[in-house]
Amino acid sequence: MTDKNWIPLTNEDQLQLIREESKNQPVLIFKYSTRCSISATALNRLERNWNQAETPIKRYYLDLLAFRAISNKIAQSFDVEHQSPQVLVVKDAKPVLVQSHLGIDYSEIKKVVLTS
Repeated sequence: MTDKNWIPLTNEDQLQLIREESKNQPVLIFKYSTRCSISATALNRLERNWNQAETPIKRYYLDLLAFRAISNKIAQSFDVEHQSPQVLVVKDAKPVLVQSHLGIDYSEIKKVVLTS
């Protein structure tokens, strides 16, 4: 992670915090594998395109190799299929956008964030 606005997602208790935070504004979860070139590409594209001033949301990242149990909990609690890399935008404790692999698109994330 080169962008300092990412918050590490390292314990399951943070999922409840994300649910609560999402009641006030959308929250983003980015799940990735540190050993996957597609994950690296998706992260690079997000960071290269991200403009915090125009899309000011909290962004959590999950290293799913180090925290696979949390990744499984995300899939279960948000009722989404596990993918890597994967982005979830959560609003009102529910995913309003789920993208994976090279389908992760900042412009779509921005659109959902600004209309949520």
